[in-house]
Amino acid sequence: MDLRESAVLKLFMVVFVANVSMMRDLTGADSVTAPPPHRWMCNESRLQWEVEVCGDDFKRNMDHVDPKFWCNLTHFISEYNLFSLCTETKSKGVECYWPNPLVESYIIRIHKTFFSNCTNKPMELVDPPDETLTLLILIPVFLTLAMIAVVVWCSKRSDLLA
Repeated sequence: MDLRESAVLKLFMVVFVANVSMMRDLTGADSVTAPPPHRWMCNESRLQWEVEVCGDDFKRNMDHVDPKFWCNLTHFISEYNLFSLCTETKSKGVECYWPNPLVESYIIRIHKTFFSNCTNKPMELVDPPDETLTLLILIPVFLTLAMIAVVVWCSKRSDLLA
């Protein structure tokens, strides 16, 4: 390490120590501490169980909806909303953020169970009838010719008036 790098490192250390001491003065603490572990540790095993409870409730609620209406959201929006609120509440109850990968994977499983046949069929594109196609082509062509004629007519007329 050369002299220049050493000076930069010493300057960095001085600034770092000054910031730490300033934080101690502001907080009144002897050291900067992390939040207690229970506030940021997610209990994933309990969350898995809680989400399963939400899923069981959703399955019971969906039993009251005719399967032919499973692809129409208006028929089960309240059940789905309850399921979503349940997973959010249970996640926060076990100190996990929402949505998280565990809840998302469970929601995907629910979607595969109930809504896997709800994909829209791709729309088949068909050419319009020949009469319609002819009109769609000729109308802009004639409008363009008419605009050209109007411009030429106006320019010749302005020469006569001037």
